[in-house]
Amino acid sequence: MANTTIETIDISEKGRNQGGEAISLDRRLFMQLLAFGGVSNVAPLKAALAEANLPGALYADINDPQGVALLTFSEDPNFFIDVARPFVKVRPFSLLTPKPEYTMLGRTYAIGYENDLEEALITRPRRKVCDAAMPWAIWYPLRRSGSFEQLSAQEQRQILAEHGGIGRAYGRAGYGTDIRLASHGLDKNDNDFTVALLGPELYPLSSIVQRMRKTKQTSLYLQRLGPFFIGKAIWKNQGVSK
Repeated sequence: MANTTIETIDISEKGRNQGGEAISLDRRLFMQLLAFGGVSNVAPLKAALAEANLPGALYADINDPQGVALLTFSEDPNFFIDVARPFVKVRPFSLLTPKPEYTMLGRTYAIGYENDLEEALITRPRRKVCDAAMPWAIWYPLRRSGSFEQLSAQEQRQILAEHGGIGRAYGRAGYGTDIRLASHGLDKNDNDFTVALLGPELYPLSSIVQRMRKTKQTSLYLQRLGPFFIGKAIWKNQGVSK
């Protein structure tokens, strides 16, 4: 009789505690960005968001004087269908013009070395989005080329370490931070990731993007990057969302 192997699927996020032991957590935070045009007055938008107590941020679009983007988040993707969708279908958001080319959706994920998975996957991303000291944001999707996936694990780690080192250096200097979301199967344009750069000022975030262009990952192994949404938060609320 032929031997058959039944694969065991474990979709939980993995990390390691301070003792080096493997840990896991089957939770992650979903984030969605929806952009709109035709805004003549942001006050009704902010009032409606405050009344609904939605978790997230409202950004004024620097490249569209009548543009905004609404970032919401939840551990439960049903939130975007049952709560966020009905919310934007009534006044005042229903009076705006959707800009679906800027729609982004992704989920937090663990790399494997995190020693506090709840902090890394849930608490920290929420805190970053809602940090009043970091109003400026650049949100963009990206897709890696297939050739990156053909590299060995060691080569991938080296390339990602170069990329991550730049982000950490800017973070230590107080210029900004980032949020990285996996968008596999969640993005209409088949992008792999959604990235946010957040900071107190805009120029350092632009500088991060410029520096990243010289890394191996960006210059050799990205198939697609953008479009970029650039905005400044005019309303934030950490809310209570699961």
